[in-house]
Amino acid sequence: MVRVGILVGSLRRESFSKKIAANVAELFPNGFETSFVEIGNLPLYNQDFDDDHDVPAEMTAFRNKMKEIDAVLFVTPEYNRSIPAVLKNALDVGSRPYGSSVWDGKPAAIISQSPGNISGFGANHHLRQPLVFLNMPVLQQPEAYLANSADLLNENGEITNEGTIQFLQTFVDAFVDLIKRYQA
Repeated sequence: MVRVGILVGSLRRESFSKKIAANVAELFPNGFETSFVEIGNLPLYNQDFDDDHDVPAEMTAFRNKMKEIDAVLFVTPEYNRSIPAVLKNALDVGSRPYGSSVWDGKPAAIISQSPGNISGFGANHHLRQPLVFLNMPVLQQPEAYLANSADLLNENGEITNEGTIQFLQTFVDAFVDLIKRYQA
């Protein structure tokens, strides 16, 4: 069983990112298990936690959960042309203590979304920068930028546009191929 952790960059109850991620999770084939990984409860990273051996329980639980994950799907909105702070904090928490990164070598894929037309382009590309440093091979093609996300979802949070569903299936299939290459 391949375990895919889903990290959502929005904490909002009715988050478009969370709803889109739930739709995408259903597109993975048999043999792949998806799970949402909580990041909203993580304290802001402070190196003193690790240096003083006084790591908050939420950080330890997150690090342990991520060690069990084989690959990571990031689904995020764009905040001020970049990634939300909660997502950057999760990357920082998981990357420490130095030399013990939970991210190292894990395949990753990014879906960015926006209720507007820009599709979270800035967030998508800003997220790629730390993932390079964290040694995460990132799905390059197809790139996933979803515009007008509010219009993609019905009242039940389901994506109903067949073209969008087909595109997201192509995206998941390419991500599955990337994961398999790194598991070989």
